Amino acid sequence: MITHIKLKKGLDINLKGKAPHSVNVVPVKGVYSMMPDDFYGFKPKPVVKEGDRVMAGDALFVNKELPDLKVVSPVSGTVKAVVRGERRKLLSIDVEANSKQEYKSFATKCETGDEVKQLLLESGLFAFMHQRPYDIVANPNDNPKGIFISLFSKMPLAQDFSFTLKGEEHNLQAGIAALSKIAAVTIGVSPEQEDRINALLPNANIYVFSGPNPAGNVGVHINHVDPVNKGEVVWTLGAEEVLFVGRLITEGKVDMTRTIAIAGAEVKEPTYRKTVIGAPLAALLDGNLLRTEHIRIINGNPLVGTKTDIDGHLSARVTEVTVIPEGDDKDEVLGWMMPRLKDFSTSRSYFSWLQGKRRQYNLDARIKGGERHIIMSGEYDRYLPMDIYGGYLIKAILTGDLDRMEALGIYEVAPEDFAVAEFADSSKLELQRIVREGLDLLRKEE
Repeated sequence: MITHIKLKKGLDINLKGKAPHSVNVVPVKGVYSMMPDDFYGFKPKPVVKEGDRVMAGDALFVNKELPDLKVVSPVSGTVKAVVRGERRKLLSIDVEANSKQEYKSFATKCETGDEVKQLLLESGLFAFMHQRPYDIVANPNDNPKGIFISLFSKMPLAQDFSFTLKGEEHNLQAGIAALSKIAAVTIGVSPEQEDRINALLPNANIYVFSGPNPAGNVGVHINHVDPVNKGEVVWTLGAEEVLFVGRLITEGKVDMTRTIAIAGAEVKEPTYRKTVIGAPLAALLDGNLLRTEHIRIINGNPLVGTKTDIDGHLSARVTEVTVIPEGDDKDEVLGWMMPRLKDFSTSRSYFSWLQGKRRQYNLDARIKGGERHIIMSGEYDRYLPMDIYGGYLIKAILTGDLDRMEALGIYEVAPEDFAVAEFADSSKLELQRIVREGLDLLRKEE
């Protein structure tokens, strides 16, 4: 059954440098890195040491609190380094890939939800499962009331999953079928995907969401379909991570290949690259940057991604690498007083709005203002298509009022749900950081 939901709140940001539908395969070579910070809520304990040989699918580190929950190597090779930071915090485990890849084999016959869950734990793919509330790695001991999957994103420069799905339809079907044995699966799609996905998954619960960004956020889908109340748990999984599960079922091995969008105004030729998670960014961006200075390389899209550098590695959960101007080399005459024909504004402060919605903007990473008190009442709610009061929730978090946070719907949100509001915020507050701190505070008080 298909249900249509039309959203009006939000904001589409059309940035320059969107990747066209062409893909290149990046060979597996060099050093691949798995970083515990990509699995929020995970307390890592390494189970390998420098010099160990591993196959793709062998455990690299486990959760101290739940040892069955593990993160595995995306490639076969030799452990080059176990990197630690301050107070011996585990930052990453680096594996130098072999020229010929070897995969650990898994028995994939699963008749029940418990057997599927056990397979995901053994293969390390369960670490990609997130939960609401708290937006952390899911607890395998919980019984979720549903699993939500969004098959599209409206974030600027985001990957087009409809393109990356080509040739992987059977893996999508196998992944959804396996997950449905654990709990009811709800799939969110865009209007453009409706016919294709309905043909692939005729028995799934499909919801079509139309409207501006963040219409593709799984948190928005949960809020409109089956809101999370206190004491309830919902699991979420990324679209390409469903393909990981499908490959495990159909091939009996862990294949964490992603098709990454390489995009942004500072990329010579935006494109898609097929690679394995943890890949060196230098290989993905090799010879494809317009310049090497005054740029910001982002693991992910510009609104929710993480700042990195050319020596970094592809994060485990991102589907794009974007490169935009840093803006630290700009010296504007009269600054904000200029009419600005090329800059974007949500309030029509610049004349560029006269050029229509199809205009592509080359925005840099500058904040263009300083942090100040929340002065615009209801501003956040314009960009938050959820049945919560965003502004009041942010204030409750800032004051540490746990009861108000619960009453105002913090169980339903994740930091990414406030990304568009943060972009448009005239008070220049780091809303995603504030929401994360609120979720962490609430989890500590459990």
